[in-house]
Amino acid sequence: MNPIKFKQIFTRYKILALLAAIALIWLFFSWKTEGGFTSARNLSNLMRQMAITGILACGMVFVIIAGEIDLSVGSLLGLLGGVAAVLDVSHHLPLSMIVPLVLACGLVLGVFNGYLVAYAGIPSFIVGLGGMLAYRGIVLGVTNGTTVAPVSPEMVYLGQGYLSPDLSIGLGVLLFALAAVLTWRQRASLAHHGLPVPTAVRDGVRLLAIGAVLFSVVRTLHSYEGIPLPVLLLLVLLAVFSYVATQTVFGRRIYAIGSNMEATRLSGVNVRAVKLWIFGLMGLMCALAGLINTARLAAGSPSAGTSGELDVIAACFIGGTSMRGGSGTVYGALIGALVMASLDNGMSMLDVDSYWQMIVKGAILTLAVWVDVVTRSARR
Repeated sequence: MNPIKFKQIFTRYKILALLAAIALIWLFFSWKTEGGFTSARNLSNLMRQMAITGILACGMVFVIIAGEIDLSVGSLLGLLGGVAAVLDVSHHLPLSMIVPLVLACGLVLGVFNGYLVAYAGIPSFIVGLGGMLAYRGIVLGVTNGTTVAPVSPEMVYLGQGYLSPDLSIGLGVLLFALAAVLTWRQRASLAHHGLPVPTAVRDGVRLLAIGAVLFSVVRTLHSYEGIPLPVLLLLVLLAVFSYVATQTVFGRRIYAIGSNMEATRLSGVNVRAVKLWIFGLMGLMCALAGLINTARLAAGSPSAGTSGELDVIAACFIGGTSMRGGSGTVYGALIGALVMASLDNGMSMLDVDSYWQMIVKGAILTLAVWVDVVTRSARR
């Protein structure tokens, strides 16, 4: 096959290639652990583990699409998680007050980062690097360098609770119905605008595949405890951020800025304001991830989120977000997060040395960026 043609085909079916890679990873670890990796309990833990990286990836994908980067997200997660733990353990505030306070802090710090990038003109790499050091220092001060524990049962439930089995089944049915409605609306929109409409067979096969995946996931998690609450939150964020990216003016402006910032500015778009709020959303996602992480560990740790920014950025690149900006999807970033979580979980189960885990993850990140470079050249 012509190499250029192969690259074009790979670009078109990149997500399918990623799903196939996940299937191979799961098969390999299941074989090496004699089925332990794909047990209902471990898959539930895997989904919960992946949720934190996935929440951060929802915000990071917007940042990267806009042509920026944020290296402070791991430290900011640790800081906001530490603040939540201190408010809960030391000040005994109710969860109904802790959540909005931490979310507000995340939004303010995210907007502050965005202001430095968009209005002060400091490169986002430097802002993120400075934030990574500063926020880590602040969390050490907030927690006095010690683990803050134990947090209240109400907070623990945020990270360790489950949706009941019956509600899990209902959620699966709802998601399949939503997929069917969106498919119908897409076909109607294409027909209304006189564009080619995919065959009914093709859309039917896609819906059957979605249904099979949902059935398998819900059935597996149902056999353990149900869908973990962090996973439910991640699904909600996936729907919200995908809608913003594809159906709103704000989302289209993000892609336009990443594709050609100067042309977008000359067309009348307030590029600075858009970038400001992109970083604000990133701060909000750090707050949510910090809350879930503290709840999952039942404690606030001064080392929480260490190197988390690397996992998040890698998840975005693996999921097809271009390092040059202008292209990427939220669902692709979440698939990338699942790849990273699967590797972490599987190698931990096999007691692989930590240095080998770092080597493997670094090699996969490099491979993902190389694929982006190759597929970009194929589109020229």
